[in-house]
Amino acid sequence: QVLVHNHAEKDGSTDGALVDFRGNPVDKSRTGGWLGAGLILCTELSERICVMGISMNLVTYLVGDLHLPSSDSANIVTNFMGTLNLLALLGGFLADAKLGRYATIAIFGCIAAVGATLLTLATSIPSMKPPVCDSRSKGHCIEASGQQLILLFAALYTIALGCGGIKSSVSGFGSDQFDSSNPKENKAMIYFFNRFYFCISLGSLFAVTVLVYIQDNVGRGWGYGISAGTMVLAVAVLLGGTSLYRFKKPEGSPLTIIWRVLILAWRKRKLPHPSDPGFLNEYHNAKVPHTKMLGCLDKAAIHDDYAAADENRNNPWIVSTVTQVEEVKMVLKLIPIWSTCILFWTVYSQMNTFSIEQATFMNRNVGKFGIPAGSFAFFLFISILLFTSINERVTVPIARKITGNRQGLTSLQRVGIGLMLSVIGMVAAAVVEKQRRENATKHNYSMSAFWLVPQFFIVGAGEAFAYVGQLEFFIREAPEGMKSMSTGLFLSTLSMGFFMSSLLVSIVHKVTNGSWLKSNLNNGRLEDFYWMLAVLGVLNYLVFLVFSCRHQYKAQNLSTTLEDSEEELKNWNNTSINDNAEKNPNDAEKEEV
Repeated sequence: QVLVHNHAEKDGSTDGALVDFRGNPVDKSRTGGWLGAGLILCTELSERICVMGISMNLVTYLVGDLHLPSSDSANIVTNFMGTLNLLALLGGFLADAKLGRYATIAIFGCIAAVGATLLTLATSIPSMKPPVCDSRSKGHCIEASGQQLILLFAALYTIALGCGGIKSSVSGFGSDQFDSSNPKENKAMIYFFNRFYFCISLGSLFAVTVLVYIQDNVGRGWGYGISAGTMVLAVAVLLGGTSLYRFKKPEGSPLTIIWRVLILAWRKRKLPHPSDPGFLNEYHNAKVPHTKMLGCLDKAAIHDDYAAADENRNNPWIVSTVTQVEEVKMVLKLIPIWSTCILFWTVYSQMNTFSIEQATFMNRNVGKFGIPAGSFAFFLFISILLFTSINERVTVPIARKITGNRQGLTSLQRVGIGLMLSVIGMVAAAVVEKQRRENATKHNYSMSAFWLVPQFFIVGAGEAFAYVGQLEFFIREAPEGMKSMSTGLFLSTLSMGFFMSSLLVSIVHKVTNGSWLKSNLNNGRLEDFYWMLAVLGVLNYLVFLVFSCRHQYKAQNLSTTLEDSEEELKNWNNTSINDNAEKNPNDAEKEEV
C-alpha cells in the first residue's frame, strides 16, 4: 500500500479530469467509491494468485518433471520475474501516454488469462514433458527438449506481459475511484490502500499454501488452471463494472520528457554553453532552481538557430525548459542509490529458487502430512507482515525517541537495515545448507525442512525494511513533475535484481564447471554460492554507505509531507499515502507480499 502513492503531483485530484465511461463528468453518487474500488481489488487478488502461484513453485516442476539442471531452472524463474517487473514499465507508459488505466488493466488482464491457460496446457499435455524419471539421483534422466519447452516459455512470458501491465495500473485505477479533496472519500481511500495490501497478502498466502498443494498433489494442470480461471473471472468482473468506475484521461508519460532531454542534449552537444544560464529556455520561469551538476544536459535548453524561430520556441522536441532539464538531473542523481538496491532483490530471488529446491531434499513431513516444498515461502510472507507491523508499532517510535527525528528512521536507514538483514539471511542459508548436505551424504539423514525457516524469516524481515525504505526514498526524492518515475525506478531494482541472479548463476556455473550448482544438491556446493552472495552483500553495503552519506535529502519534500499531521507519522508504514493527502496516488503496487 506504499507503492500506490508515487505520482501525487501528476495525478492531482482535479475532478475535471475524471469522467464516466461515456466521457461525461462523473456523477459521484453513482460512480466510484467502494462500488467501483471493490471490483478493482478482485483484479489485484487474481494477479497475486496467478504470479505467486507460478513463481514460488515453478523451480520444482522444472527440476523434478522436466529434468532441467538446477542452475537453468533457477534462471528460468528469475528471468520470468525480472521480465514481469520490467514489462510493468511498458504498461505504465502505455497507461500514462495513451490507453488509460482501465483499458490497460482490461487488455493486459486478458493477456495474462491467455498466458495462464497456455501454461495449463503446457503442464497437462503428456507430449510436453520428457519420460518420467524415478529418481534424480539414480540413472540418467532425459531433459525436456527445446520443442517441449516452447509452449512453456510462450506461456510464462505471456503471463509476464499481462501481469506486468496489470501491476502498473491497478492500484492507481483503484485510487481514482476516490476524491481526495473530499474528506469522507479521502478517509475511504486510506482504507482502500489497506485493503489493497490485504488482497496482496491474501493472494500470496493462498498461492503458496492451497495452490502449491494442488500443484504437487493433484496436478500442475489443476493448479495452473485455477490461476487461469481466477484471471478470466477477474477480467469479467472488471468489465462488468464498467459503468461504475471513474476514469482519468491519460496525460502523458514522464519517460517521454527524459528521452526528449537526453536526445536534445546529444543533438546540441557541440554547441557552447551560454555565457550566463539566464539565456537558457524558461530560466526565469523555472520551477526547479538551476544547478551546475551534469551541465552537459543544459544544452537541451539552449536556443539554437532552429529553436529561436517563433514557431519552435514552445516545441518540446526542439528545445527543453530548464525545469525539464533539472528534473532529469534529479532523476539521474538517484542512480547511485538505485544501483546499490539491486543486490537485495538478487538475494530475495533465492527464496523462490534454490531455497525451495533445498526443501525438496529435506524432511517435510509433519506427522503423516507432507508439506509441499513451495509452501515454505509461507514463512517469508508471514515474516514480511509481522515485521511491517513491528516497524510501525515498535521500531519507528523507539527510533523517533532515540534520534529525535519525527520520521523515526530515514528511508536510507531502512534500506541499510534491509541490506544487512539480507547478508545475515545468506549466512544462515549457507550454514544450514552445509549441515544439510553433510547429514545427507555422510549420515544418510534428512534434516527437517523447518531448518529453512530462519533464512526465509530473516530475508522477509529485510524486505519489510528495504521495500518500504526504497519506495519512500524514490517517492520523496523524485522531482515533483516526475513522481511516477519513483514507480519505474523501484520496479527496475526488482527487475535488475532478478536478472542479476540469473547472471551470477550462469557465471558461477561456468567458472566452477557446474560443481557448485547441481540438480542433485547433495552432490553440489550450494552453500558456497550463498557465501558468495553474503560477501557481495557486505561489499555492496559498504558502497551503499558511501553513497547514502553523500546524499542530500530534498528538504522541501520532508517539510511538506512529514509535518502535515502527527497521525500521518503514526501510520506511516501502513498508510503512507497520507504523505500528500491532497494528491492522488500513482500506478503501482506491492511487488512481493
